[in-house]
This record gives sequence, C-alpha cells and structure tokens, in this order.
Amino acid sequence: MEKRVITLGGKLSPLSSSSVFEIACGLARVSVDSPSPPPAAANTKKPSPAASTFEFQIPIDLLSASEARASTLVLLNKLLLSSSSSAAALGQLSKIVNGESSDSNVTIDGIAHALLPSLDFPLSVLVGVSAIADHRSSALSLISDAVAALSCEALSADISAFDLIDSGDGSTAKDDVSVASSLKVFLNGSKMVGKSPLEPSIHDIPEVHGHFKEICRLLHSRTRVQLNSAFRASSSGAAKVSSTTLFDLAVAILRLGEISCKRAQLILDSGMASEGLLKALQSQSPDLKLHEHFASLVSAFTDQNYIHFAHGLNSLLKMVENVVSWEAMVAFFGLEGSDLVQDTQGSGTLEDDNMKKTKKKKKVLGKGTTALVQFLKDEILNAATETNDTLWEGYTNKFMSLWDPSNIGFGILQNKVKEIVESNESRRLPKIPKGTRDFAKEQMAIREKAFSIIVEVFERHGATALDTPVFELRETLMGKYGEDSKLIYDLADQGGELCSLRYDLTVPFARYVAMNGLTSFKRYQIAKVYRRDNPSKGRYREFYQCDFDIAGQFEKMGPDFEVIKILTELLNELHIGDYEVKLNHRRLLDGMLAICGVPKEKFRTICSSIDKLDKQSFEQIKKEMVGEKGLSEETADKIGTFVKERGSPLELLQKLKHEGSKFLENNESALALDELEILFKALDKSKCINKVVFDLSLARGLDYYTGVIFEAVFKGAVQVGSIAAGGRYDNLIGTIGSKQVPAVGISLGIERVFAIMEQLHKDKEIRANKTQV
Repeated sequence: MEKRVITLGGKLSPLSSSSVFEIACGLARVSVDSPSPPPAAANTKKPSPAASTFEFQIPIDLLSASEARASTLVLLNKLLLSSSSSAAALGQLSKIVNGESSDSNVTIDGIAHALLPSLDFPLSVLVGVSAIADHRSSALSLISDAVAALSCEALSADISAFDLIDSGDGSTAKDDVSVASSLKVFLNGSKMVGKSPLEPSIHDIPEVHGHFKEICRLLHSRTRVQLNSAFRASSSGAAKVSSTTLFDLAVAILRLGEISCKRAQLILDSGMASEGLLKALQSQSPDLKLHEHFASLVSAFTDQNYIHFAHGLNSLLKMVENVVSWEAMVAFFGLEGSDLVQDTQGSGTLEDDNMKKTKKKKKVLGKGTTALVQFLKDEILNAATETNDTLWEGYTNKFMSLWDPSNIGFGILQNKVKEIVESNESRRLPKIPKGTRDFAKEQMAIREKAFSIIVEVFERHGATALDTPVFELRETLMGKYGEDSKLIYDLADQGGELCSLRYDLTVPFARYVAMNGLTSFKRYQIAKVYRRDNPSKGRYREFYQCDFDIAGQFEKMGPDFEVIKILTELLNELHIGDYEVKLNHRRLLDGMLAICGVPKEKFRTICSSIDKLDKQSFEQIKKEMVGEKGLSEETADKIGTFVKERGSPLELLQKLKHEGSKFLENNESALALDELEILFKALDKSKCINKVVFDLSLARGLDYYTGVIFEAVFKGAVQVGSIAAGGRYDNLIGTIGSKQVPAVGISLGIERVFAIMEQLHKDKEIRANKTQV
C-alpha cells in the first residue's frame, strides 16, 4: 500500500503530533516544500560566507527507530521554519526521516552561521517524543475509559463513584466529571454492575483518568506550539518546559497503569471458566515492573539527561498501553469467554465442551459496552484455529493486535469507541440552562403584543429607542450594584479587555450619555440582561427589561412624576389586573438610619438588608443586621419600628412632617419630605395617586440611587413579586464621565408580566400568526 505523503514547509501545513507519529512509525513519508532560492543565490557556486556546517549524532543505541525518526523530523521542520538552511541540508534530513539513509553521524552543510548556537538535537528528541506521546496518550485516554467500563461489568462493581456533577465553583475537576460521564454512557442499562462492594481501583477511576486527561490536554497544547516554532537563541528554557510536562505525563501514566493492573488482577482472581483461557491470558501478561522503570526515568530527569528521559517516558507509555490492553483482554474474556466457545465452529476439549453445555444466565451489559463487546467478538472470531489448544492463543493474539497503536486495526477500534460515546451522547435529553426559557409561538404572540403596547406608551412620551452592547467593560459595571455585584456574569479575558454581561440597562445608558457628552436625553430600551442568581419561579438568569429614562436638568420632580405616570399607564394598558406602586426616597432612608443610630458607612449595606423585607420576615432581617453587619439590637429594633410605616402617600407624609418629628431635624430626610410633597401633589392632580403606597420599608439595594425610589407589585392570584422598579440616580453618569447629569428612570420586569399575561390567556386561543391562509 502506498504511503501517505506529508508535506512540510507550506504556509498552510503546520506539523501535528499525529503526522509525527505516522512518519515515525513508517506509516507515512515526508516531503519538503522549501522556498526557491533568490536568483542571485542560484547563480552562486560557492556557499555564502555566513553558511556553516552542523554535526550531530543520532544515538541509535538509546533511541528506538521511531524516536530517532521523530527527532530528526522535528529538527528538519525547525530548520524549515528558520528559513536559514540549504536545500541540500533539508534533503539530507528528509532521507533520514524517510528511512532512505541509515547515517547516525550526520553532517549537514549550508546552515546559517547565526543559527548554529541555537541548534540542539537533544531538544529535538524531547519535542519529537512529546509528539509521539501526545498522539498515543490522547488515544490511550479515550480507550482506557472504555476498558475500565468493561472491567466494572466483569467485576460486578459498585459504580456509585461515577455520580459526579460539575459544581461550577471549582470544587469538582471537570475532567473527572467528563470521565465519569463517559463511563456512565458505556454502562447505561447494565445489569452487571452494583453487585460487589466498592473497590478502590474502581472508585479512583474518575480522578486518575481525569488527571491523565488533563495532562494530555496540556501536553497537546504545548507540543503543538513547540513543533511549529523555530529554534531560539537559548534552548535550555524550552527543554525544561518540555521535560517538566513529560514528567507530569509520566506520573499520570504510572497511576493509570497501576489501577489498570489492579483491576485486571482482580478479574483473574475472580476465576475464569476455562483453564485454557486462563493460561492464554497469563501468557500475554505484560511487563508489570512499572515502578522500577519509573525510578530510572526520574533519575534521568533529575540529571537533565533528556535523551535517556525521553526514551524512558516513551517506554513507560508503551508498558502502560500493554497493561491497559491486557486489562481489556482479561475483562472481555471474563465476560464473553464461554460465549466465544459456543460461537466457534468445530469441537473442543472436554473442558470447553462442558462450558458449552453449562447454562448461564443471560448477561445484560450496558448499551455502550454491548456495542464494544460485539465489535470485538466480530474481530476475534476471525482468528479461530484448528486445535483447541491454540484456539485461545489465536483469540488472545488477535485481541492484542487490535490494541497496537501502530496497527491499522487500532484506528478502527478507536473510531468505534468514539462512535459509541458520541451516539449515546446524542440520545441524552437536550435541555436549556437553569434560569432561562424558550418562547413557543403562543408565548411569542403574547410577548409581541406586550412589546407593542410598551413601545407605544414610551414613544407617546417622546422617548427615542437606544440599543447598547450585551456586554460592557467590567470597570464600567463594578461598584454600581452594592452587594448584588456578585451576580454579574464575568466573561473570559479576550483580546486584553475584561468584560462582563450587562446586569441592567441603566448603567449602559449612563455610560452612553457620559461617553457622548449628552446633557439631555429621553430614551427607552428593550433588551436582555443577565444575572448569576439562584433561579426560582419568576426569577431568571436571562430576562428582558423594558427601560425608560430621562437624563438632564428639568423642573423639580417633573421627570420623577413623568416616569411614575408612565408606569401606571403601562400597567393599566397591559390589562394585567390590580397592582400597587410602593414608593420611598433614598435620602429619607438615610435620615431614618441616622436617626436610628446606624453609622454612615453602613447605610448602603443596611439598605441591602431592608430591601429583602418583601421576601423575609423582620426577625430574619434583624438577625442579619445584628449578627452579620454589627448593629446593636436596640438600633435594629428602632429600624423595625420605622419600616412598618406604610399607607396613603399624603396621609403618611403629613404624619412624618408633624411638629417635632425627628425626620424634620435631619437635613437629608427633611429635604426628601419636601420633594415627596411636590411629587405626591402632582400624582394626586393626575388622578393616579390611588395606585401609589408610601412605604418606608422600600430600600432598593442598588448603590446608584440618590432620590425617589419605587417598585410596582402585582396584587393578583399569580405570585410573581415585583414587576417594575426604578428611581432617581443623579450621580451615576458623573461617576462614568466628567459631567454630572441628573437622571431618573424605570425598568419593567417584562418576564413577570409575561407570566401574568400567560395565566390570563391560558383558556383563550392565542393567534400566533399575523396572517392565516
């Protein structure tokens, strides 16, 4: 069969670990696409004065043939990348790589003199062996999970250790979870597991295999860079990085081999149905002196003898490949030995004839392992021999040949394992993340109807639409939301900028006004926002907000009145049912806290506690303020007296402004009461004050509020909590830009409004299509 040709030197032909492995094993040959020399150089008979000779020795007594070819291939590719070598030098190295030259003492001419100090064949050995190990380890990582699943069934093992879930907080390793998930795919539906006590070599599979997978990924990432980087002035740093990564791999390989060997031995100790089979399996037993070999590898690493170390690593990897293959064989024949005899044509020994007659219970393997076992049986039955003494030998020889990475059958096996995992994964029920939702056509019809009403109201009041990016610079968002800042979704660093998903639409609006130097702007925006909250009924991680904001200097309390008027218009025209708008003033809150004896530096954090009163009892809030935030019980009790005050806006206002009131003695609260009086009179005149409740427990936990704050609550049967909120934020724009621009706004929690509207339309037919033919 003609070998595949792998070309080096082209712009779109980076060297991969798989290509190195194929060339090193003689499965492919290399071709060099070297750049043509410039015309002047082509007519020069003598080499350039800057060209020199490089001599090196390939230690064929220390390296295997494949390791030597891989090392020379790396040297060849790095010379190509350096663009400082003659065509003759590249051709000479190509012949060695392709096995057309057996020279071990190599002299190559036409090397740029400036390149000589950086040429390092031991480094090429490290990188070449890294590439071989990268290719073989990634295959072993996949195969070892499948083998472990077979062993679990052969041992009837307790697999409760595989019930891992990625916590997302770093307390579980993702690779451990990935391994456990793959094993559960193979063992799905198995009746063979769970019958024996938990065994350490089973319990440790996710951790040991997961760590191996993690190291394989790191090795792959670093090897890819090293393969396609030119030589550098100093190679010692690169050699240390390569050898350290390979040493970590050696430790992971050793642990993988240890528990694989233990499982295989446990299966053998549990008893085989046939002495002939047991004898054949024992004859295939690999070299199990893993620790002795690892010790010599550690010595070479310590001495920085990189050639000895690289060869030792590759040999250890081969040993563990053999151990895992042996485990696979022992587990497979432990499960299927007697069935194979029944499936084989011809007579056998008395022992095996008895095995045929023995009636056994039907084994129910997992869906994944069933497919794998059937594949292996189909391959092995082709190896049936004439005499029964050689029957098991033929089976085991055929089995082991399938697991040789340089054999074409191994690629078929590897693809089969991938196919099993991927086909079973495709059967898992799809789902969406917690705290998100899909909108079907009926729900979309309700949503579009709501949006059209909202936009009409906003535009009726002279607002223009604005859209801002779904993510902002993290520095823009931080410090604006108090304790809720922990709910901001941070994005991974890309391109040197730290970004986060927007938490609301108010801060992006403030950033837009500041960035564009605006002093007056009335806008609306309907868009999604994101919060790392605990999802619950009516509380999502991704949801729409509908915002209306007014920025600029206007008549005192005029914009505040307008946004509250807009809120009542919105809720009335959406026809959701009864609601109330709770209203308070941040300066009134600050005055109240000062009157109660709360230190000024604790105002914001105590406001965050008070803001939870709609969800928790005052006793729970008091416990938080005293136990966690350091208030005295006396101070907390005074707060409790005030936050119980709620009622008709004008009536409660007069109560708070009575002669001798402590609120009038405090400058902050006195100013707030004057502003509220203007607002309440305007609301009364507009006939919408009947929907407003003056509530001293309303706090709104966001740090940027400076004046009036309000929140709309639905009073119907559907329990959704707050459906809209807002307030004045005079300092926010100034914290982002250079100008202080006062502003006030409202945000409608449209998701909760949808929930109400869906319930109201539950028994009605919603027309999802605008046009029906």
